[in-house]
Amino acid sequence: MSPRGVAIPDVRERLFSAAERVLAREGPAGLTNRAVTEEADCAKGLLYNHFADLDDFVAQLVLDRFERVAAEVAPLPGRAGSGEVRENTVGAALVLLGANGPAVAAVSVSRQGVAQRVRTAWEAGAPGPGAVEDAIARYLEAEQRLGRVAADADCAMLALALTGTVHHLLLHGDGSADGPALIRRLVAALVPAPVPAPASGC
Repeated sequence: MSPRGVAIPDVRERLFSAAERVLAREGPAGLTNRAVTEEADCAKGLLYNHFADLDDFVAQLVLDRFERVAAEVAPLPGRAGSGEVRENTVGAALVLLGANGPAVAAVSVSRQGVAQRVRTAWEAGAPGPGAVEDAIARYLEAEQRLGRVAADADCAMLALALTGTVHHLLLHGDGSADGPALIRRLVAALVPAPVPAPASGC
């Protein structure tokens, strides 16, 4: 255990990572101050030195992880024209699903105080699922302009359907290998391939 009086570098991330491990192993019911600090191998009072209470800690964990996802997906529109459209879209959706996504999403709705804090932060502009939805929509629209997505596709609705389904998997799925397979099937069903131009006659 870290000795008293010794600064712990990047304590927030250390506690967040410990919380994710606890959630993956024990679920939302097992997430307590003691479980997190023991998993992080630090003093039990450390969490409350940096967060107002456990709800504040969990809300900040959820917001931090969604901010990371949004930052990772943000460059997607700039990749239009490279790679395969469906694979690029699948990749963005899988970032949102994430390795620990289901566990983090589950705890965000299991505690009323957390859900309210997260909702308030998103309404104030913190990056959330809407940022991912916007990036996917702009990417599909860019590919549409390049002729790599069907001209009559409603890209905004495609992005909404995709992120909405991933959100459902986050809240109700188990994070198993079925998640990525379902995402691939969904993208194949939702994202229409462009209609090849007819060959010109001789």
